Amino acid sequence: MGTGTAVPAFSYSQEELLEVFRIEDPRIRSVFLNSAIERRFLTLPPEGADGTRRMETQGELLAKHRASGIEMGARALQACLKNADADLEDVRYLCCVSSTGFMTPGFSALIIRELGLEHNTSRLDVVGMGCNAGLNGLAAVTGWAHAHPGQLAIMLCVEACSAAYVFDGTMRTSVVNSLFGDGAAAVAVQAGPGARHEGPSVVKFASCIIPEALEAMRYDWDDDHGKFSFFLDREVPYVVGANAEEVVGRLLAGTGLRRDDIAHWIIHSGGKKVIDSVMINLALSRWDVRHTTGVLRDYGNLSSGSFLFSYNRLIDEGVVAPGEHGVLMTMGPGSTIETALLRWPGGENARDGQRREL
Repeated sequence: MGTGTAVPAFSYSQEELLEVFRIEDPRIRSVFLNSAIERRFLTLPPEGADGTRRMETQGELLAKHRASGIEMGARALQACLKNADADLEDVRYLCCVSSTGFMTPGFSALIIRELGLEHNTSRLDVVGMGCNAGLNGLAAVTGWAHAHPGQLAIMLCVEACSAAYVFDGTMRTSVVNSLFGDGAAAVAVQAGPGARHEGPSVVKFASCIIPEALEAMRYDWDDDHGKFSFFLDREVPYVVGANAEEVVGRLLAGTGLRRDDIAHWIIHSGGKKVIDSVMINLALSRWDVRHTTGVLRDYGNLSSGSFLFSYNRLIDEGVVAPGEHGVLMTMGPGSTIETALLRWPGGENARDGQRREL
């Protein structure tokens, strides 16, 4: 029905961040400057007495995750409702997705209190699933909407990635610090009689877990720093790319669709090498991934909500024709690739017999 996004107040170019953190190592500078990212929105650490950025304690990082997440999440949800022509009292189900911090209760309870949503709003928190979690959350939301025809469900991705930074001058942390940005994104879903069929239907989901790469992407405790720390293996782009064709094949199986029937590809902005690897393995063009690369350029990797920022850009273009199909693809820790098949309303299609209207 509608989507909404929000980011922190301040953004920084990669050159500005190198200056802020006084990074001189040429290898690390090269990682920042060759990331295909121009700007990212971040909540940076406070300045110390000498003008340098003070390193935050784990407690301060968790507090930032909570405060920044509530603020961004509330704005994204309100923007989503406005675009869906709905009100706060219409929300009957709220699924919040986040992996950049830990807290109990989760964002769903905090956002319900912050915005004054009805106290009987059903809720779910999806945590610890990383960048692919947006589609895990969307699967839960569409399932709930299908079981509650006409009622409004919201999925809200909240990622304060700057609350997951460790600065130690190593290549491991520098790769992470050069890539991720802060942001929140929400999508409204309705199903069945009474639904406003202004957006696409979710036809099908397909997943692919790669157990041998379970440790390739992880966010766990680092004893040396006394903080949680995110790790990306250098093989991640190739692992994801090598499995992309298989999961898309299973997504389209039984639909009567071929890959070249897909008009729109919304792929997670995981990083330059990840996008290139998926492009090559699925034989996609630069045009097919223009929104993915555009979001990476302007926001960095926004983790679970990245694909909704790209989806917003597709809708804003106004190029979607009735009856067209689109594929959503995200990837993250597990290692896992998640996909969903969309179909826009209109344009009678004989191969649409298995469509589940949402």
